[in-house]
Amino acid sequence: MARERQQPALALDSMRRRSHASNKKSSWIDRKFISKMLATMGNPPFKVVLWDGTEIKNFEQEPVATIVFNNGAVIRKMMFNHAIEFGDGYSCGDIEIRGDLVEFLVELYTAAKRMKKHHSIFSSMTQLLSSKARSNSLTQSKSNIHHHYDLGNEFYRLWLDEEMQYTCAYFPEPDMTIEQAQAAKMEHVCRKLQLKPGQTVVEAGCGWGGLAVYMAKNYGVKVRSYNISHQQIAFAVERAKKLGLNEQVEYVEDDYRNIKGEYDVFVSVGMLEHVGKQHYSILGAVADRCLKPGGRALVHSIGRNIPEPMNEWIEKRIFPGAYPPTIREMMDIVEPYNFSVLDIENLRLHYAETLEHWLQRFNANESVVTEMFDENFVLAWRLYLAGSKAAFLESSLQLFQMVFARGNDNSVPWSRIHQYVGATE
Repeated sequence: MARERQQPALALDSMRRRSHASNKKSSWIDRKFISKMLATMGNPPFKVVLWDGTEIKNFEQEPVATIVFNNGAVIRKMMFNHAIEFGDGYSCGDIEIRGDLVEFLVELYTAAKRMKKHHSIFSSMTQLLSSKARSNSLTQSKSNIHHHYDLGNEFYRLWLDEEMQYTCAYFPEPDMTIEQAQAAKMEHVCRKLQLKPGQTVVEAGCGWGGLAVYMAKNYGVKVRSYNISHQQIAFAVERAKKLGLNEQVEYVEDDYRNIKGEYDVFVSVGMLEHVGKQHYSILGAVADRCLKPGGRALVHSIGRNIPEPMNEWIEKRIFPGAYPPTIREMMDIVEPYNFSVLDIENLRLHYAETLEHWLQRFNANESVVTEMFDENFVLAWRLYLAGSKAAFLESSLQLFQMVFARGNDNSVPWSRIHQYVGATE
């Protein structure tokens, strides 16, 4: 397959290339701002080095990481929007992090949380200045998904597993490879849904089609999968044809809101983050419309314990329109339609482990990604992957799997044993 060259999923026209250190001396304003910011954050174990060699350190022990500012412009921009300007500054080389990036970000997130808790004025200002996630209307959703997922299949193939699973893996054994853990995730989902041969499944958001193929091959079901990413659908259709599964698996390039027909199973893995909380009842209406009376449903999504918008830099540069819901917010899917929640599982640490595998593979292919895009893109995506792992480790992000059925369905399982002992009969 020819290399699919795409524009990076970043607004790099507004960002600079890697900058050189400024020759001008730092001002007292720069030094005062950095010292004040560190103090407000509770003096985390960071050493700051300015472009003229000035060092700022508000603690005694060995630093977790050193933050190097290569010019003063980025500091002054951070005074007005620290989230966006830090991410952009790192991505273009104005800011360097020396030390373990994930460990640094864990400390940074912890310090930022502490700062919000103890400084209510800062917290209020942050909420006022935070941009809202972009709309997930029928028209805007297509644009949002293209921005992230249509970068080219070759790019994602460099660092995902062989099945191209771009969602949280499942590590029942800690020494699993990412391939084994992604297969275990798909098996875990199938058992929760109690799939049986001959059943029909509809999937809202299918990625590169791996779950649909797994369900068809291993459980003998028929699957119809909806997705609005053209490149993912093209990849999935071709793969199903090569495997001889095109009679069992159908991929539809369309929005989940346009799902038609009735099915035994409704499943959505890794799409709810893109739905937007104002549309959860619409997703619930789709499940209500298409699920048969004795059907099962599963929604797998990144989430939060406390309602917060997506990190502003990630929403703007990487994942437009993204929003990770709390469990309470997810209830807007089920409550209006009298669905009963059967099970909720949190796989937070499994996602941190998944991201570690992705980050290692991404870093191992740095030169190839640079050739596909540029250095800015590599730095931005490294920050995104490392920041995501740090957010799961620090508990800013969660991973919820929610299983539900119709409220009057008395055939629901009496225990969870089907999830762990043998395949469902």
